[in-house]
Amino acid sequence: MTVKDPLLLDQQLCFSLYSASLAMTQLYKPLLESMGLTFPQYLIMLVLWEHDGLTLKELSSRLRQDSGALTPVVKRLEGAGLVTRRRSAEDERNLSIELTANGRALRDQANGVNSRVREVCALGDAGLDDLRETLVRLRSRLDQEGDTNS
Repeated sequence: MTVKDPLLLDQQLCFSLYSASLAMTQLYKPLLESMGLTFPQYLIMLVLWEHDGLTLKELSSRLRQDSGALTPVVKRLEGAGLVTRRRSAEDERNLSIELTANGRALRDQANGVNSRVREVCALGDAGLDDLRETLVRLRSRLDQEGDTNS
């Protein structure tokens, strides 16, 4: 029986996750270009198709990103006519991000993107569900560890 060197790059979970993430992003790139979206824009649109009218703070929480990083992406979506930003009447510091008719209509094209990704992954519905659930558990565990070390 051969003992694997735990410090080989190919033995690193972090590298497997990193390289899979890069490959997944590359898969999405041409699919999203046909919709006129970048990957970060697509993630924002996915959230808004699920919950339209979120504040920037809620959006950043859902995507686990700093709101400062999302602001320029939201502005580009607004420039493309896919979303509008509205100030809250109760608190002008709060901006809600709302889909336009064009933004809502783009959702239909996203079904084709999802179908193609599922096809390329070739894991089947159960395999994809298992993988996603494993990654969600991993993220939750890493979040707990981060909270402990803060």
